[in-house]
Amino acid sequence: MSEQQIFEIPASTKAKAWIDNATYLKMYQESVDDPKAFWDKQAERLDWFKKWDNTLDWDFNDAHIRWYEGGKLNVSYNCLDRHLETRADQAALIWESDDPNVDRTFTYKELHAEVSKFANVMKNRGIKKGDRVMIYMPMIPELAIACLACTRIGAVHSVVFGGFSAEALKNRILDCEGKMLITANAGIRGGKSVPLKQNADAAMEGTGTESCIVVKHTDDDCKMQSERDYYWHEEMAGVSADCPAEEMDAEDQLFILYTSGSTG
Repeated sequence: MSEQQIFEIPASTKAKAWIDNATYLKMYQESVDDPKAFWDKQAERLDWFKKWDNTLDWDFNDAHIRWYEGGKLNVSYNCLDRHLETRADQAALIWESDDPNVDRTFTYKELHAEVSKFANVMKNRGIKKGDRVMIYMPMIPELAIACLACTRIGAVHSVVFGGFSAEALKNRILDCEGKMLITANAGIRGGKSVPLKQNADAAMEGTGTESCIVVKHTDDDCKMQSERDYYWHEEMAGVSADCPAEEMDAEDQLFILYTSGSTG
Protein backbone atom coordinates (compact mmCIF):
# COMPACT_ATOMS: atom_id res chain seq x y z
CA MET A 1 0.00 0.00 0.00
CA SER A 2 1.36 3.39 -0.97
CA GLU A 3 0.29 6.89 -0.20
CA GLN A 4 1.26 10.09 -1.93
CA GLN A 5 1.23 13.35 -0.05
CA ILE A 6 2.24 16.81 -1.18
CA PHE A 7 3.53 19.22 1.43
CA GLU A 8 3.25 22.82 0.31
CA ILE A 9 6.08 25.15 1.25
CA PRO A 10 4.81 27.93 3.55
CA ALA A 11 4.70 31.37 1.95
CA SER A 12 6.87 32.74 4.77
CA THR A 13 9.58 30.21 3.89
CA LYS A 14 9.36 30.94 0.17
CA ALA A 15 9.78 34.64 0.89
CA LYS A 16 13.13 33.97 2.56
CA ALA A 17 14.52 31.83 -0.27
CA TRP A 18 17.59 33.13 -2.10
CA ILE A 19 16.00 32.23 -5.44
CA ASP A 20 12.46 31.38 -6.45
CA ASN A 21 11.44 28.40 -8.57
CA ALA A 22 11.37 30.36 -11.82
CA THR A 23 14.90 31.64 -11.22
CA TYR A 24 16.11 28.14 -10.38
CA LEU A 25 14.67 26.69 -13.59
CA LYS A 26 16.25 29.51 -15.60
CA MET A 27 19.65 28.91 -13.98
CA TYR A 28 19.38 25.17 -14.53
CA GLN A 29 18.65 25.66 -18.22
CA GLU A 30 21.61 28.03 -18.55
CA SER A 31 23.86 25.37 -16.99
CA VAL A 32 22.67 22.84 -19.58
CA ASP A 33 22.80 25.14 -22.61
CA ASP A 34 26.21 26.69 -21.90
CA PRO A 35 28.01 25.02 -18.98
CA LYS A 36 31.21 27.05 -19.38
CA ALA A 37 29.45 30.42 -19.29
CA PHE A 38 27.28 29.31 -16.37
CA TRP A 39 30.15 28.09 -14.20
CA ASP A 40 32.33 31.07 -15.12
CA LYS A 41 29.53 33.28 -13.83
CA GLN A 42 29.28 31.32 -10.57
CA ALA A 43 33.03 31.50 -10.01
CA GLU A 44 32.94 35.27 -10.43
CA ARG A 45 31.04 35.39 -7.13
CA LEU A 46 34.30 34.46 -5.38
CA ASP A 47 37.46 36.52 -4.94
CA TRP A 48 40.44 35.18 -6.86
CA PHE A 49 44.12 36.05 -6.58
CA LYS A 50 44.46 34.84 -10.18
CA LYS A 51 41.64 33.98 -12.57
CA TRP A 52 41.45 30.49 -14.00
CA ASP A 53 42.72 29.46 -17.44
CA ASN A 54 40.28 26.61 -18.03
CA THR A 55 36.84 26.36 -16.46
CA LEU A 56 36.31 22.62 -16.63
CA ASP A 57 38.24 19.62 -17.89
CA TRP A 58 36.48 16.30 -17.57
CA ASP A 59 36.52 12.82 -19.04
CA PHE A 60 34.29 10.11 -17.60
CA ASN A 61 36.16 7.42 -19.55
CA ASP A 62 39.46 8.45 -17.97
CA ALA A 63 37.59 9.24 -14.72
CA HIS A 64 38.85 12.74 -14.04
CA ILE A 65 37.24 16.11 -13.40
CA ARG A 66 39.25 19.30 -12.88
CA TRP A 67 37.72 22.70 -12.11
CA TYR A 68 39.14 26.17 -12.73
CA GLU A 69 42.67 25.06 -13.61
CA GLY A 70 45.25 27.80 -13.19
CA GLY A 71 43.08 29.74 -10.77
CA LYS A 72 44.41 30.87 -7.38
CA LEU A 73 42.19 31.57 -4.36
CA ASN A 74 41.80 30.88 -0.64
CA VAL A 75 38.75 29.66 1.30
CA SER A 76 39.62 31.58 4.46
CA TYR A 77 40.00 34.79 2.45
CA ASN A 78 36.61 34.29 0.84
CA CYS A 79 34.94 33.49 4.16
CA LEU A 80 36.49 36.38 6.08
CA ASP A 81 38.80 38.94 4.46
CA ARG A 82 36.53 40.04 1.66
CA HIS A 83 33.77 40.87 4.15
CA LEU A 84 35.89 43.11 6.38
CA GLU A 85 35.29 46.30 4.40
CA THR A 86 31.50 46.19 4.68
CA ARG A 87 30.67 43.66 7.42
CA ALA A 88 33.52 43.89 9.93
CA ASP A 89 31.20 44.50 12.89
CA GLN A 90 28.44 42.09 11.84
CA ALA A 91 28.08 38.66 13.42
CA ALA A 92 30.03 35.99 11.55
CA LEU A 93 29.80 33.15 14.07
CA ILE A 94 27.15 32.61 16.75
CA TRP A 95 27.74 29.72 19.15
CA GLU A 96 25.33 28.22 21.66
CA SER A 97 26.71 25.73 24.18
CA ASP A 98 25.26 22.62 25.75
CA ASP A 99 24.10 25.03 28.46
CA PRO A 100 21.43 27.27 26.84
CA ASN A 101 22.53 30.14 29.08
CA VAL A 102 26.03 30.21 27.58
CA ASP A 103 26.74 31.59 24.10
CA ARG A 104 29.40 33.55 22.22
CA THR A 105 29.29 35.77 19.15
CA PHE A 106 32.22 36.67 16.90
CA THR A 107 32.11 39.53 14.40
CA TYR A 108 33.90 39.13 11.07
CA LYS A 109 36.72 41.31 12.42
CA GLU A 110 37.05 39.23 15.60
CA LEU A 111 36.85 35.91 13.79
CA HIS A 112 39.41 37.06 11.22
CA ALA A 113 41.82 37.95 14.04
CA GLU A 114 41.31 34.63 15.85
CA VAL A 115 41.75 32.62 12.65
CA SER A 116 44.90 34.53 11.69
CA LYS A 117 46.37 34.09 15.16
CA PHE A 118 45.77 30.36 15.24
CA ALA A 119 47.14 30.04 11.72
CA ASN A 120 50.35 31.58 13.07
CA VAL A 121 50.27 29.18 16.03
CA MET A 122 50.25 26.26 13.61
CA LYS A 123 53.02 27.77 11.51
CA ASN A 124 55.10 28.27 14.67
CA ARG A 125 54.62 24.55 15.37
CA GLY A 126 55.89 23.59 11.94
CA ILE A 127 52.64 23.17 10.02
CA LYS A 128 52.90 24.19 6.39
CA LYS A 129 50.98 23.95 3.13
CA GLY A 130 49.92 20.37 2.41
CA ASP A 131 50.40 19.05 5.96
CA ARG A 132 47.48 17.12 7.47
CA VAL A 133 45.89 18.39 10.69
CA MET A 134 43.42 16.29 12.68
CA ILE A 135 40.58 18.05 14.54
CA TYR A 136 38.91 16.06 17.34
CA MET A 137 36.80 18.57 19.21
CA PRO A 138 33.37 19.33 20.64
CA MET A 139 31.12 21.81 18.83
CA ILE A 140 32.83 24.95 20.12
CA PRO A 141 34.01 28.12 18.32
CA GLU A 142 37.60 26.89 18.30
CA LEU A 143 36.52 24.10 15.95
CA ALA A 144 35.49 26.57 13.24
CA ILE A 145 38.54 28.72 13.96
CA ALA A 146 40.84 25.71 13.54
CA CYS A 147 39.24 24.71 10.23
CA LEU A 148 39.51 28.21 8.80
CA ALA A 149 43.07 28.59 10.08
CA CYS A 150 44.06 25.41 8.26
CA THR A 151 42.57 26.70 5.02
CA ARG A 152 44.38 30.01 5.52
CA ILE A 153 47.84 28.41 5.41
CA GLY A 154 46.99 25.58 3.01
CA ALA A 155 47.04 22.76 5.57
CA VAL A 156 44.60 19.91 4.93
CA HIS A 157 42.26 19.40 7.88
CA SER A 158 40.31 16.31 8.84
CA VAL A 159 37.48 16.66 11.34
CA VAL A 160 36.85 13.53 13.39
CA PHE A 161 33.55 13.30 15.27
CA GLY A 162 34.10 13.84 18.99
CA GLY A 163 31.97 10.82 19.79
CA PHE A 164 34.35 8.41 18.04
CA SER A 165 36.61 6.10 20.04
CA ALA A 166 40.37 6.41 20.42
CA GLU A 167 40.83 3.52 17.98
CA ALA A 168 38.68 5.19 15.32
CA LEU A 169 40.66 8.41 15.73
CA LYS A 170 43.98 6.56 15.56
CA ASN A 171 43.00 4.82 12.32
CA ARG A 172 42.27 8.19 10.74
CA ILE A 173 45.50 9.74 12.03
CA LEU A 174 47.51 6.87 10.53
CA ASP A 175 45.63 6.86 7.24
CA CYS A 176 46.10 10.53 6.46
CA GLU A 177 49.45 10.90 8.28
CA GLY A 178 48.26 13.61 10.63
CA LYS A 179 51.09 15.85 11.79
CA MET A 180 49.10 17.84 14.37
CA LEU A 181 46.04 17.02 16.47
CA ILE A 182 43.72 19.72 17.80
CA THR A 183 41.42 18.67 20.62
CA ALA A 184 39.91 19.79 23.95
CA ASN A 185 40.52 18.58 27.48
CA ALA A 186 36.89 17.40 27.50
CA GLY A 187 33.54 17.98 25.85
CA ILE A 188 30.05 18.28 27.23
CA ARG A 189 27.18 16.34 25.71
CA GLY A 190 23.80 16.14 27.40
CA GLY A 191 25.33 17.52 30.57
CA LYS A 192 27.92 14.73 30.73
CA SER A 193 31.68 15.09 30.34
CA VAL A 194 33.37 13.38 27.37
CA PRO A 195 37.15 12.73 27.94
CA LEU A 196 38.44 13.89 24.57
CA LYS A 197 42.08 14.42 25.58
CA GLN A 198 42.21 11.01 27.23
CA ASN A 199 40.97 9.45 23.99
CA ALA A 200 43.39 11.58 21.99
CA ASP A 201 46.35 10.42 24.10
CA ALA A 202 45.50 6.79 23.38
CA ALA A 203 44.99 7.54 19.69
CA MET A 204 48.34 9.30 19.26
CA GLU A 205 50.37 6.36 20.57
CA GLY A 206 52.46 4.89 17.77
CA THR A 207 51.57 7.62 15.25
CA GLY A 208 53.68 10.37 13.77
CA THR A 209 51.73 13.14 15.47
CA GLU A 210 54.27 15.84 16.36
CA SER A 211 52.11 18.25 18.33
CA CYS A 212 48.73 18.43 20.06
CA ILE A 213 46.90 21.69 20.75
CA VAL A 214 44.41 21.44 23.62
CA VAL A 215 41.48 23.79 24.23
CA LYS A 216 40.68 24.03 27.94
CA HIS A 217 36.93 23.83 27.45
CA THR A 218 35.93 22.53 30.89
CA ASP A 219 37.40 22.37 34.39
CA ASP A 220 38.35 18.71 33.89
CA ASP A 221 42.02 17.89 34.39
CA CYS A 222 43.97 16.19 31.61
CA LYS A 223 47.50 14.90 31.14
CA MET A 224 49.84 17.08 29.09
CA GLN A 225 52.90 15.50 27.52
CA SER A 226 55.96 17.74 27.54
CA GLU A 227 57.15 18.99 24.13
CA ARG A 228 54.09 17.58 22.40
CA ASP A 229 50.99 19.00 24.09
CA TYR A 230 50.25 22.73 24.26
CA TYR A 231 47.26 24.66 25.57
CA TRP A 232 45.38 26.70 22.98
CA HIS A 233 45.09 29.81 25.18
CA GLU A 234 48.81 29.80 25.97
CA GLU A 235 49.78 29.40 22.32
CA MET A 236 47.42 32.22 21.28
CA ALA A 237 48.77 34.66 23.86
CA GLY A 238 50.90 37.31 22.20
CA VAL A 239 50.88 35.75 18.73
CA SER A 240 50.41 38.10 15.76
CA ALA A 241 46.98 38.52 14.18
CA ASP A 242 48.63 39.19 10.81
CA CYS A 243 48.72 36.11 8.59
CA PRO A 244 48.24 36.62 4.84
CA ALA A 245 46.14 33.94 3.16
CA GLU A 246 48.10 31.38 1.15
CA GLU A 247 47.39 31.41 -2.59
CA MET A 248 45.96 27.98 -3.35
CA ASP A 249 45.32 26.24 -6.66
CA ALA A 250 41.62 25.71 -7.29
CA GLU A 251 42.19 21.94 -7.28
CA ASP A 252 44.33 21.83 -4.13
CA GLN A 253 42.99 19.53 -1.43
CA LEU A 254 40.92 21.37 1.19
CA PHE A 255 39.99 18.68 3.72
CA ILE A 256 39.63 14.93 4.28
CA LEU A 257 36.33 13.64 5.66
CA TYR A 258 35.97 10.00 6.60
CA THR A 259 32.43 8.66 6.43
CA SER A 260 30.63 5.46 7.31
CA GLY A 261 29.53 5.13 3.70
CA SER A 262 25.93 6.03 4.38
CA THR A 263 26.74 9.71 4.95
CA GLY A 264 28.54 10.47 1.72
